[in-house]
Amino acid sequence: MKFISASLLVGTAAAFSPSIHCPHQTLSSTQLNARKPFISGNWKLNPQTKEEALTLGNEIAAAITEDSPDVDVALFVPYVFIESTMGVVGDKLSVGAEGVCPELKGAYTGAISTSMLKSIGVQWALAGHSERRVIYGETDDYINAQCRKLIEQGMSVMLCIGESLTEFEQDLAASVCAVQLKKGLKGISAEEMSRVAIAYEPVWAIGTGRVATPEIAQKVHAQCRAILAEMYDAETADNVRILYGGSVTPESVDELMSQPDIDGALVGGASLDSAKFGRIINFKPV
Repeated sequence: MKFISASLLVGTAAAFSPSIHCPHQTLSSTQLNARKPFISGNWKLNPQTKEEALTLGNEIAAAITEDSPDVDVALFVPYVFIESTMGVVGDKLSVGAEGVCPELKGAYTGAISTSMLKSIGVQWALAGHSERRVIYGETDDYINAQCRKLIEQGMSVMLCIGESLTEFEQDLAASVCAVQLKKGLKGISAEEMSRVAIAYEPVWAIGTGRVATPEIAQKVHAQCRAILAEMYDAETADNVRILYGGSVTPESVDELMSQPDIDGALVGGASLDSAKFGRIINFKPV
């Protein structure tokens, strides 16, 4: 299996004929596997001990073999486990942070800065996860500040976006994603988008066991790509990797990864089970 540095995570893509209508503009699906797949896990407030984290990280790394697909893999883990997890996974995958403070120093008790993370070799961090938005009240402005600080520090960010169940039922997914993309990426240039990945996570599918059908996920991913094209240009939009998150399992990953605009997965619960996450890393498009 081929591995590249975390800063070189974007491939090239070519668009073809429009296939889905969107109020923002005409959408176009992109060629399957046009971008290098990116499989990532979000451990959240897990596991409970350093020993458990090391065992899990080691088992996940062992699931990546020469026979695995040519994908990038990352684990977003609690701050206290970052360095030790890096030690057991080696160069098989990246280890990132679940979030950052947009300030570099000062009276911010309990905060972790981008410079702190960078000093121990972290290149990736999440921003905008729905749990941070809802439980901790992080606003679009604060999330944008996180994204911009990560980019300013030469790091990379995975911006999470997604609609609630009520918004989904009212057919507002594209509108919600448009707002979150435009606010979250404010001030980030087209050139800097090479260090940005997007994770579309419908809130109604996170931790619920419900997963969007491949058709629903593909439609929203294509809408998000159209929004990015509107914000930047078609080439930039085609290069950005958009991952799906929300109860991704070994049973659902193959069909999801077969969709032309789904470039990977941000996995929650299943990333805490090395056998399940290993199967997701070793997905088999249908």
